[in-house]
Amino acid sequence: MDLIPDPRRAWPAPNGRGADAYPLDSGTAVEAGPGTEGVARWFRTAVGAATGLPFPESGPDDNRIVLGISEDIGRELGPEGYRLTVSTDAVRLDGGSAAGVFWAAQTLRQLLGPDAYRAAPLDAGRHWSVPMTVIEDAPRFAWRGMMLDVSRHFTPKDDILRWLDLLAAHKLNVFHFHLTDDQGWRVEIRSRPRLTEVGAWRGRTKWGHRASDLWDERPHGGYYTRDDIREIVAYAAARHISVVPEIEIPGHSQAAIAAYPELGNTDVIDTASLTVWDTWGVNDNVLAPTDNTLRFYEDVFTEILDLFPADISPFIHVGGDECPKDQWKRSPAAQARIRELGLADEDELQSWFIRHFDRWLAARGRRLIGWDEILEGGLAPGAAVSSWRGYAGGVAAARAGHDVVMCPEQHVYLDHRQASGEDEPMPIGYVRTLEDVYRFEPVPPQLTDEEAAHVLGTQANVWTEVMQDRSRVDYQVFPRLAAFAEVAWSALPAPGERDFADFEQRMTEHYRRLDALGVAYRPPGGPLPWQRRPGVAGRPIEGAPPLV
Repeated sequence: MDLIPDPRRAWPAPNGRGADAYPLDSGTAVEAGPGTEGVARWFRTAVGAATGLPFPESGPDDNRIVLGISEDIGRELGPEGYRLTVSTDAVRLDGGSAAGVFWAAQTLRQLLGPDAYRAAPLDAGRHWSVPMTVIEDAPRFAWRGMMLDVSRHFTPKDDILRWLDLLAAHKLNVFHFHLTDDQGWRVEIRSRPRLTEVGAWRGRTKWGHRASDLWDERPHGGYYTRDDIREIVAYAAARHISVVPEIEIPGHSQAAIAAYPELGNTDVIDTASLTVWDTWGVNDNVLAPTDNTLRFYEDVFTEILDLFPADISPFIHVGGDECPKDQWKRSPAAQARIRELGLADEDELQSWFIRHFDRWLAARGRRLIGWDEILEGGLAPGAAVSSWRGYAGGVAAARAGHDVVMCPEQHVYLDHRQASGEDEPMPIGYVRTLEDVYRFEPVPPQLTDEEAAHVLGTQANVWTEVMQDRSRVDYQVFPRLAAFAEVAWSALPAPGERDFADFEQRMTEHYRRLDALGVAYRPPGGPLPWQRRPGVAGRPIEGAPPLV
């Protein structure tokens, strides 16, 4: 059946009439049981557009697709589990919850063939059918995510909605929305308008890696209005995707300081002279550890919580990574703060920042999550960790009883290059092939079963320094996101025992789905001429990556 991700179990359905497929036509009804009405709306919109079929709400008993929530499925396979049954009587999509029914609908769409991913029918007279089968399936992990950095290069709202559809098509259910960084602030905050008036725009942009001598001299920027964010969140919710907004503190904050200079270490540098950063790397300009900074970001997070409701966004990401301490070491105000709080050093000062917002978010019913640097100086009691510098941070956090999302750089940073050829556009880092991603194992073997239970799941990260538009992001992400999706969803064998040849065979059909969706993926044979970026420097690293 060439399904991706690969389901747990599939077998032929009992067939008393000798037919090998169930036909769908203009009379095929989509009957939505209680709680599945949203799935039915999605199916009529997406699959209805591709097939041209109306899928009315009711019809003959022998010509219908039936959606239902089953307590038995929930007990057996969990809330996101499902059973898809295509028999001579009906097509049934039964899930442990509405999410399970939705994932069943995604599988049904795959069974209809690649043309079911188009925006309009290719042939109004085409006959559609689904093979007679039973599929039982459920995800391995509850957190199956992708992070998209929209700060380095802004992604317009319509493209965000497209990404949510692409995540849903791969049964990924977390969208980590990296909204702020040194190079741009991308979310409207009504109480602090200069964050977008000033912080959302930069005068020019480094073209390629920061070592490049090339510049794009055009101003770059953009941001999402409050209504844009509400639309994105609602669109995600309809696809059973959680959205994790990220607001960086205390590092990666030059865009915010450029908008409000008092947020920076004014006793060390002239913060009023700072602009939104136009190049890449780790920036020395970090937030000042003042009460004013805390109150400012409390106001920011108050609006973020309003825009991202708790049922869609239980986690709020605060970054916490790559925070240079030099300005704090030189700042009399920061040193006085360290003494006042009885802290040992600047690492504990960063921990103080994170702990403050851990308590603040917890008091409002949310959970803080941050990159694994938040372990330095002591981890806030309720915090979860995004383990990016390898497995070590996640292992330490899990052993300390904290929840973890595994996203180690050398495995699942999809901005890293996919091959060693000279035609790879703006190559960054070590080579991480489609097969490398397919053999990624999110749970380190050194964890006990009790510790491994703290691994919420896994996430692929997409940093956009050298991805200036949608086609470049497509190229870096696909087809590797399909391999990652199977790692996150399917109950695969140990990495060395996984059948990559079978996955490649199934990808042959999946490339046709991506073609129908208009995804500018990297072809198996290498970049097409228009996908190359000759003469634009990257930062390739040779040899085998350190898989720590």
